[in-house]
Amino acid sequence: MKKLVNIVLTLCVAGLAYICVGSIMGSINFGKEREMREKEIIARLIDIRTAQVAFKELHQGQYTASFDELIEFVKNDSLPFIKKVGELTDKQLEDGLTEPKAVKLIDEARKAKKPAVAKRKWQEAEKAGLVRLNKKGEVEEYYFSRDTMWVLALDTLYPDGFNADSLRYVPFGEGAEFELRTGCDSSSKSGNKLYLFEAKTPYRAYLEGINKDELNNLIDLQLELGRYPGLKVGDAEVGNNNAGNWE
Repeated sequence: MKKLVNIVLTLCVAGLAYICVGSIMGSINFGKEREMREKEIIARLIDIRTAQVAFKELHQGQYTASFDELIEFVKNDSLPFIKKVGELTDKQLEDGLTEPKAVKLIDEARKAKKPAVAKRKWQEAEKAGLVRLNKKGEVEEYYFSRDTMWVLALDTLYPDGFNADSLRYVPFGEGAEFELRTGCDSSSKSGNKLYLFEAKTPYRAYLEGINKDELNNLIDLQLELGRYPGLKVGDAEVGNNNAGNWE
């Protein structure tokens, strides 16, 4: 009888150990899988933020709540790109020359319609050390210039081969899309409107099916802490400098 009891106890201990190990390993595996998936989702949210910030610059400081509009902007609109040549020397700065003044002087020389005016302006630019002229009075070399070029947003914001259509989709979400919202905060003392946006996706969109208990515990914990149960960037109600909730 005693031997049977010992066998039963041994089996019980082994069973409990198996359950404990299984629980621990389940938690570890869930954590690893979550970390791997969230790296890609965070990268996608950062891509969305990059597009929204650029969109805002060309749309009176406002964001968009439409992925169709945002993706269309990335694929077909252009952004200003300043091509820089040279920097002002300490001597030029001491003499009172500034970048705006230098840009204005060169711009006036380029736009001058009368040859005599253009010649005088280019001579002033050469005297200021901004260009070198040849014997004909033509620019042979720029020592300083700031030229604005317009480059396709897709080529400016992202690496080669980037798929703009992917911005709306949650990695590992099986077709789920990020929630995209815009808002406006007028609570500042100055009364100025602060335009806002947020993009987010809940844990269930990309962690469902890995470990039900671990997922539920994760969601419950975030709710108890008053946090969004998922990943998000920006906030459509309170300005947070477009920060992500992982930062």
